[in-house]
Amino acid sequence: MTSGEAAHWSIDPSDPLTGSHPLGQPMVSRETSTQAGAFGVRTAAQLADQDRAFADDSTPLARAAEHSVLARTGRRPIPRPPSTRVVVVANQKGGVGKTTSTVNMAAALAQLGQRVLVIDLDPQGNASTALSIDHQRGVPSTYDMLIDGMPLADVTQQSPEGPGLYAVPATIDLAGAEIELVNGSGRETRLRQAIAAHPLVGTVETAGEARFDYVFIDCPPSLGLLTINALVAGEEMLIPIQAEYYALEGLGQLLETVEMVRAHLNPALYVSTILITMYDGRTRLASGVAEEVREHFGRQVLRTSIPRSVRVSEAPSYGQTVMTYDPGSPGALCYLEAAREMATKGAGE
Repeated sequence: MTSGEAAHWSIDPSDPLTGSHPLGQPMVSRETSTQAGAFGVRTAAQLADQDRAFADDSTPLARAAEHSVLARTGRRPIPRPPSTRVVVVANQKGGVGKTTSTVNMAAALAQLGQRVLVIDLDPQGNASTALSIDHQRGVPSTYDMLIDGMPLADVTQQSPEGPGLYAVPATIDLAGAEIELVNGSGRETRLRQAIAAHPLVGTVETAGEARFDYVFIDCPPSLGLLTINALVAGEEMLIPIQAEYYALEGLGQLLETVEMVRAHLNPALYVSTILITMYDGRTRLASGVAEEVREHFGRQVLRTSIPRSVRVSEAPSYGQTVMTYDPGSPGALCYLEAAREMATKGAGE
């Protein structure tokens, strides 16, 4: 730019944010006014497009920082529920994104200003790994709570994934818990009693402002005594369904178990939320499965589906949820929107 060209630049004192371009155009990009959309919320597609446009691979740290800041825009706190919502995340079919959905929905709600407790009931301890919670043998865990009667508060750890996020780890000892529970008294109600006895579970009058807003129970991929304990303890169910045909076959068996528990052990239990995971809109199969699920279950199915995402799969290997591993990825944004939708929809609708 020559000195003569530089003389054409000026700042309009009536508008401190804009000035004159050599060609008479505003200095501020027109994208600034439209990037967030009419309601100030970025969709996953918008953020993905912006990420592709920002393609300076020579500055990866700057790119990651830009991505992270943009992703966190609009994560305003949501209203807290009047009392603790105990949510059972169950599906006896493996590989449907059950544990992944548990930890990411919990982390998303924590980012939205909620206080969340995750109880890992799966002996594999995958939820504990994703939340960066120590779950080596000997660590106070769900096994000690169910078998030895240790108070829930004494086996709870705070997750480094963010403020307001707590977890009860599962150790390998839990693998033998079902055998030990077979002849135990009150074998189906031990988890319910432990949750009810926690001083931070309840309404604002009984538990105060420090109460947990959500308790998520991550179940093993089976319908044994551990899952039965969870179904008896919970008030509502979140069922992740993979957008494939086999997922529909197992859903019927799960719902039969739910009805059995409702009839004999926990009449208050109901399916409040169904989340479609591993969704690939490019395939007719995924679209067909999603359409069939929505037709059958109606408003129980969240409008937000979770897409297939490498970032979501990578995050646990770093001891993180995708909400902190790559908060601007489409998977993280979709989990955030699904959590917001579940929270604002409210229990009972």
